[in-house]
Amino acid sequence: MRLLLLTALTMTAFAANSVLNRMAVGTGLIGPVDFAVIRLLAGAGMLGALVGLRALAGRGAVWPGTRGRVAGSLSLLVYLFGFSFAYLALDAGSGALILFGMVQVTMFAGALALGERVPARRWVGAGMAFLGLVYLLTPGSGAGEVLLHSALMAAAGIGWGFYSLSARGARDPLGATAWNFILAVPVAGLVFAFAPADAVPATASGVLLSVISGAVTSGLGYALWYRVLPELGAARGAVAQLTVPVIALVGGMALLGEVLTLRFALSAILVLGGVAFAVRPARQA
Repeated sequence: MRLLLLTALTMTAFAANSVLNRMAVGTGLIGPVDFAVIRLLAGAGMLGALVGLRALAGRGAVWPGTRGRVAGSLSLLVYLFGFSFAYLALDAGSGALILFGMVQVTMFAGALALGERVPARRWVGAGMAFLGLVYLLTPGSGAGEVLLHSALMAAAGIGWGFYSLSARGARDPLGATAWNFILAVPVAGLVFAFAPADAVPATASGVLLSVISGAVTSGLGYALWYRVLPELGAARGAVAQLTVPVIALVGGMALLGEVLTLRFALSAILVLGGVAFAVRPARQA
């Protein structure tokens, strides 16, 4: 029961990132660049504090090593900025579904590129997930009418997929994530300095939502995820993440007045069902 509750809390935190971003950027409380930069700063501060406190308690090193730092920081930036700009137009649920689907497709492609043996069930599951995304983005759907923003969310999913691939095998995932956030700050500062100013001035409410997304639902959410993932295992962890788009949709309906459509439901069945089938453990002899 404890593991179930902690996992549910973590998935709710992940889904809340979509709702918070849509609530802040989609309603004009803050621009996408400001939201992404503030979220990154807040996340870096929280994760850095957690790693520092852990080191003071003698439970881990401050620096996790150089492996994966460049790839992790750059792919994190692609995710953060693509995520923020996409929610100028996408609903919380649709955005989360596109993000999640592209993460899984990217990791599947990465496994192929790395020469891993891919069982037949993963081919079938990845194909189902891809078809679900294509159906969601066809003309006539809400996501299909804002293809640019859907493409930005797909780019965010590819970024997070590469981020996940770069972190595979990390001995200290919390420390690696903290330093990826910290090392991404200077690059985000350059983007903030030289990119055209957001058309929407940042409000106090928008800044607050950005800080919550960075420090709480990202920083503390990732820390909690790395705490429960060893107990869940990779397959159950992947299945648990299937709930994120659904929770995001429920949050969007409750807080933003978004509507569940038949197209979204069918797409979700294909995407989430395909991923669940792909990560299903092989039947033992």
